[in-house]
Amino acid sequence: MVRIVPKNGFARGAAARPVVVLAYDGLCTFEFGCAVEVFGLPRPEMGPDWYRFAVAAIEPGPLRATGGVQVLADGGLDLLAGAGTVIVPGWRGVDAPVPEPLCAALRAAHAEGARIVSLCSGAFVLAAAGLLDGHDATTHWRYAEELVRRHPGLRFVPDVLYVDAGRVLTAAGSAAGLDLCLHLVRRDHGTEIANRIARRLVLPAHRQGGQAQYVEGPVPSLRAAGSRLAPLLDRVRGALDEDWTVARLAAEAALSRRALHRRFQAATGLSPGAWLVAERVERARALLEASRLPIPEVAAACGFGSAATLRHHFRARLDTSPAAYRGTFPAPSAGGG
Repeated sequence: MVRIVPKNGFARGAAARPVVVLAYDGLCTFEFGCAVEVFGLPRPEMGPDWYRFAVAAIEPGPLRATGGVQVLADGGLDLLAGAGTVIVPGWRGVDAPVPEPLCAALRAAHAEGARIVSLCSGAFVLAAAGLLDGHDATTHWRYAEELVRRHPGLRFVPDVLYVDAGRVLTAAGSAAGLDLCLHLVRRDHGTEIANRIARRLVLPAHRQGGQAQYVEGPVPSLRAAGSRLAPLLDRVRGALDEDWTVARLAAEAALSRRALHRRFQAATGLSPGAWLVAERVERARALLEASRLPIPEVAAACGFGSAATLRHHFRARLDTSPAAYRGTFPAPSAGGG
């Protein structure tokens, strides 16, 4: 699950300016790698409009990352002045103070129109800079209570992978940083390009669910649960406009209803009905981004039946309406392709 709040507006021009990732002594290696993998690798197949990338050191070197890796940055905090997106890849500790020059540089970049993004505990840096006051935000579930205690001015959103509040975006756990990075690609370049990057990373283009499924719980064995359902899930995804009742799903899987629920829960973390709604909402997102179909036609194509039903489920999952969501993306070119 995600939260998108388009009322603050998307910084469309930000995509054309560099993505700058912060580096510091004690750097969180995994989160840093997530940002580098999505934005920092050369991708000539994406054309000349792909991201430019730089690493900004927040302090003099040498900078030592977790695991003993040393990082050589492209420059200092001056790089934030021309950035379109600034990413804080975690923070060296929730009790570690955030330097005021860093806070000032983040505030200045935000004032100039940059998107400010945090991954995992990086939310503490955004909060220290005052950028989360009055905004929805999230972080890893282990740090949630401490973040709220220290920064009561923000509106903490539990059980989501990331929150998009326009020009301030926060991801939950470390791996949720990849979800948020792919979301930015989707915002900037559309669903097709984001899906291509996800395939390169061998990741789902958009994960369903939220942090609750990862909190101190056992890890189920998915081989038995998922293998029998996989063909059914593929059939449903290819025909979301059809009437998929629980009875039909059970019959197609050659399972009883009780067994179907058990298999779905083990394989997806969701009930059959919840999984179906999530898939339909995801299809609606793609159609809203990539087409100008009237919203009632989008609803019909996704199996919701009516625009009112689509709006209900879309708002419940994404906290916005289909029309508002569509308005955050550029209109598709008339020539297609």
